[in-house]
Amino acid sequence: MARVYLSLGSNQEPHRYLHAALQELRARFGELDISPAYRSAAVGFDGTDFINLAVGLYTDLSPLALNDWLHALEDRHGRRRDVPRYSDRTLDVDIVLYDDLVTQGPGHLDIPRKELKHAFVLKPVADIAPHLKHPVSGRTMAELWAAFPAEREPLSVEPL
Repeated sequence: MARVYLSLGSNQEPHRYLHAALQELRARFGELDISPAYRSAAVGFDGTDFINLAVGLYTDLSPLALNDWLHALEDRHGRRRDVPRYSDRTLDVDIVLYDDLVTQGPGHLDIPRKELKHAFVLKPVADIAPHLKHPVSGRTMAELWAAFPAEREPLSVEPL
């Protein structure tokens, strides 16, 4: 079983879609470690604020199979793929870390996820896995967050 960390985000009815995604993730993968949720500005486009959180889980799926499963989850919850990549969305779920794997593949598979350079991904992962080491830099999530210029990308805790 692989230990995986996911980033979940939404800026269209985020409470509805994030709750629905968590229910489906629990049904498929069992016990989840879930970070607090954070509100942050959209990155890469001018849109409404996003609500983001991280989830840790164990899976027997390969990275590619998990990525496909997550795309199907997004699609079941209204994710549109006929719009620009950086745009408003009902649900965005990405594999951030998969054990200590470093890989890329079809379907925007990119492990470790480059969005770890953003507060909205790094902070939630650091919350649930502070001692986890980045497979490239070797630094822990807590170390990466401590070095992050948090004023550059403000976050506020968002009740889910």
